[in-house]
Amino acid sequence: MTHTRIDQLVTSGTFSLDGGTWDVDNNVWIVGDDHEAIVIDAAHDADAIAVALGDRTLRAIVCTHAHNDHIDAAPALAERTGATIWLHPDDLPLWKQTHPGRLPDAWLADGQVIEVAGTDLTVLHTPGHAPGAVCLYAPGLGSVFTGDTLFQGGPGATGRSYSHFPTIVESIRERLLGLPADTVVRTGHGESTTVGAEAPHLEEWIARGH
Repeated sequence: MTHTRIDQLVTSGTFSLDGGTWDVDNNVWIVGDDHEAIVIDAAHDADAIAVALGDRTLRAIVCTHAHNDHIDAAPALAERTGATIWLHPDDLPLWKQTHPGRLPDAWLADGQVIEVAGTDLTVLHTPGHAPGAVCLYAPGLGSVFTGDTLFQGGPGATGRSYSHFPTIVESIRERLLGLPADTVVRTGHGESTTVGAEAPHLEEWIARGH
């Protein structure tokens, strides 16, 4: 029996929305063992992700949300590996901005459990940064994969289309801050943090607005 592990890959590209484009570095998370894995957010570089996967079977590409920088490499990676692409249906309008001719293969639902390599990841619908934003909670790995919902230092950005600051704060309060304090928050960009490190700052975020 092989051990389930989390591999982190950082890829670089651009994020575009509302007529602007920015250079970004994205975290791609690979969860699995020596035989099979899932990819959380296929960002920018299908070749680099395929190299990181090696000869493991890719079971699924799970999208935390459909901003282009988190999904731009998903169709190419799916075509290369045969994996299915999963997205929350509320993010379909955003998805279509990047991939108008290619729909996701399956829909994520709140409370759904994704199993890979003997590890369960529970889908938590956490709208705010995007309508269909989700986090993936893996208690067996002591981790929650938050996409752009929660970062080290606060909530994800809510200044652009399809986003809403009160909604993201409510999502974090209701769905994330009740997780064990030592749960590692593995983010869509930048450094990881813990639930316990971020929880005390909730009132500050509310006061600060976005």
